[in-house]
Amino acid sequence: MINLTINDVEHSLNIEPEMPLLWALREEAGLRGTKFGCGLGICGACTVHVDGAPVRSCSYPVSAAVGKQIHTIESIGNADTPHAVQSAWIKHQVPQCGYCQSGMQMAAVALLNDNPQPTDEDIDKAITNLCRCGTYDRIRAAIKAAAAELV
Repeated sequence: MINLTINDVEHSLNIEPEMPLLWALREEAGLRGTKFGCGLGICGACTVHVDGAPVRSCSYPVSAAVGKQIHTIESIGNADTPHAVQSAWIKHQVPQCGYCQSGMQMAAVALLNDNPQPTDEDIDKAITNLCRCGTYDRIRAAIKAAAAELV
């Protein structure tokens, strides 16, 4: 059994330690907001927070997450009380297909937690997630709007 703390809830999962965290989250814990994209840790669709830092869960073994705090998109807000990033995403109409958005939002939340007033350069450096639809200008605008709201 592997014990993981996911969204502040303890989970005891009967899984192998080398299983990617993504599959433990989706298939074992039933948290389907984190998406599979490339499987190589490149695209960022699978981004979650481990001890507050953004990680690509498709290439992050569950053994590395034991004893750490894991947070997924399900933990940052909901329809009734959205996170500032989620509100800004809607206001700036960021998603087109929407597939990468949970990972993109998790990367944006991590950035704003570390740097509450990021510049364009800071955003470009921190947000390395790929968006197939190419909405990068809207992503940058939404991050800046969320930063202003969080101040």
